[in-house]
Amino acid sequence: MRREKTSPGHMAWTRFRTNTAAVTGLMFIILTILISVFCYILSPDSTPDSNDQHLELAARKPGFKVNMLHVVKNGVIRYESFFHRIFLGSESPFENIPFLDYHFEGDKIILREYSDPGDPGKFYKEINLADVVYPLAVNKPVVTKNDSITFFLADGTTKSNDIASLQRIITDDHIEMKRFILGTDCLGRDLLSRILTGTRVSLSVGFISVFISLVIGLTLGAAAGYYRGWTDNLIQWIINVVWSIPTLLLVIAITMAIGRGFWQVFIAVGLSMWVEVARIVRGQVLSLREKEFIEAARALGFRNSRILLKHIIPNVMDQVVVIAAANFASAILMEAGLSFLGIGVQPPTPSWGSMIKDHYGYIIVDKAYLAIIPGMAIMLLVLAFTMVGNGLRDALDVKGNTNS
Repeated sequence: MRREKTSPGHMAWTRFRTNTAAVTGLMFIILTILISVFCYILSPDSTPDSNDQHLELAARKPGFKVNMLHVVKNGVIRYESFFHRIFLGSESPFENIPFLDYHFEGDKIILREYSDPGDPGKFYKEINLADVVYPLAVNKPVVTKNDSITFFLADGTTKSNDIASLQRIITDDHIEMKRFILGTDCLGRDLLSRILTGTRVSLSVGFISVFISLVIGLTLGAAAGYYRGWTDNLIQWIINVVWSIPTLLLVIAITMAIGRGFWQVFIAVGLSMWVEVARIVRGQVLSLREKEFIEAARALGFRNSRILLKHIIPNVMDQVVVIAAANFASAILMEAGLSFLGIGVQPPTPSWGSMIKDHYGYIIVDKAYLAIIPGMAIMLLVLAFTMVGNGLRDALDVKGNTNS
């Protein structure tokens, strides 16, 4: 006969998965995590920080298309490992040149450079065919004789190719009609790529900041609640002092003290969020330390560290998990606010907050989507964590579920 699972964890999961809003939020968070891990694989612009700029393409609307010529960069091309490309992106081996149309003249390709659709485009650019297809050595001559081109490669070797073959290679492999699904930002960068890469910043700040706050809050809260006396008085005094300072002001002060940057934001946000964790944990530990099983552990001669780690902290983790979900949403909002103020993640690293800052002026014109899209991304991710936090609270509320 099969026994029904009645463990607290299984019962909590059963209650959680019946909450449609919480499960939807969890699925969205999982999707966002996958996007953040593989953002450089998914992004049309896989360069570091998705920072391939084309000022002539600035602030183009979603669905915008343009012809691109991929010109191989001169010098020895460096190919990154697979894991490097996943986590840090990779420099493009090409210089991408937008153009309106082109034609060949002997050993050169003539581009009519891109300009606004209403402008016929008056500037032309000449590029040697070999320079488009191969990485040439710097300051080495390219010799054209009859229908053949002889040139020096960056690795020191010499190569020849006929003009017709180079023209065919360029037409087939080096000219592309590129589409920007969400358009471009104010510097001509692919907006979709910046949004996808920005998920990594928001989730990283959330995970690391919440981890820092949990380590500090659990340690101080458990110590205050268990040892009481002067330890409790001292920690309570620290909590009250930190609690009296407005959160955003505290984060700004910490950021100014340790500097502005990617890792500094993690530390600043984490150091501002531990107070609530410590207060909740302290209250729970004060109640648990008087329970019979803790008295029994003391009677058996267990050390205080073992009682805290093995018996008390596991019994407060349900409350801590709920707080962590709420703090995750707060950390994302706080990072976005800091980046909007210019003291968070620094350019060119993409951050949803800094993207809003760069484009909020477009709200009064017909390109408000440049600020609305990253704002919607922040809203959806925060909403997802809020729904998961509410679902966890309901699922772990044993008394409430028992009464109902």
